Amino acid sequence: MRNIHSIDDVIVRFVMYLRLEKGLSVNTADSYRYDVEKFIGYLQDKSITDVIEDDLHNFVCILHDLGMAPSSQARIISGLKMFFKFLKMEGYIDKNPTLLLETPRLGRHLPTVLSVEEIDAMIEAIDMSKAEGQRNRAIIETLYGCGLRVSELVDLRISNIYANEGYVIVIGKGNKQRLVPISPVALEEINKYMVNDRGSVPVKRGSEDIVFLNRLGNKLTRVMIFYIIKSLCEAAGIKKTISPHTLRHSFATHLLEGGANLRAIQQMLGHESITTTEIYVHIDRTFLRDEILHYHPRNIKK
Repeated sequence: MRNIHSIDDVIVRFVMYLRLEKGLSVNTADSYRYDVEKFIGYLQDKSITDVIEDDLHNFVCILHDLGMAPSSQARIISGLKMFFKFLKMEGYIDKNPTLLLETPRLGRHLPTVLSVEEIDAMIEAIDMSKAEGQRNRAIIETLYGCGLRVSELVDLRISNIYANEGYVIVIGKGNKQRLVPISPVALEEINKYMVNDRGSVPVKRGSEDIVFLNRLGNKLTRVMIFYIIKSLCEAAGIKKTISPHTLRHSFATHLLEGGANLRAIQQMLGHESITTTEIYVHIDRTFLRDEILHYHPRNIKK
């Protein structure tokens, strides 16, 4: 069994393993690293190679007693499972103590969805007299028209927009690429922004190929997109608690309501598992009931 001379060095190699071999994003790998460091802090003077199942259960009980949400507990447990699997694979431990560690049961929470009218109201609330007006209009149309994650939006590149074909190449989780159809409306708004507004911005080095920039010529941050969405909702009088991801949920729900195939929605959203996409099936039960009543052979009048 290999000796651990520096736990910090092991954690660095663990993060490299997550990024290079498992293909996880920087944010996910950093979250796992942070969770492992919290567990090591809990152990105090005990070596990571001496951890037994009881140590892990006690740690999880503390998380529960602190009132941590089940979803956060599940993420931490997932990170610990990955870490101890890595330690065993690298020969630092002989037995993985997390094999019987259970994650808390998570209830399926239905995401908030905006109606088409509410999205139209957000767009109408954009002040087009401001310098960022056309940019923000293009942002909303792209988020809603393509169902992008906010990280995918801020990283969207000019060279990945194929207007003639009606597609964009999106770099999703784990740096995985996928083709996503883009609507003529979104393309038109992006083109107006590129022609009339983006050209007047002093583009900073490294952001030359990025579509959406701030007034200083840098790539927009995810926080800035959240602020834009929140401000537009307030201006439109929308009382729902939403985020940029709400437009992604709305995109998927409206596609489903329009009759799109669930597998097609899965590919457009970049979900690896169809079960992730199936949550949208539960959102509009009234619509699904109407579909069954209309199309099921038992309900068709002869």
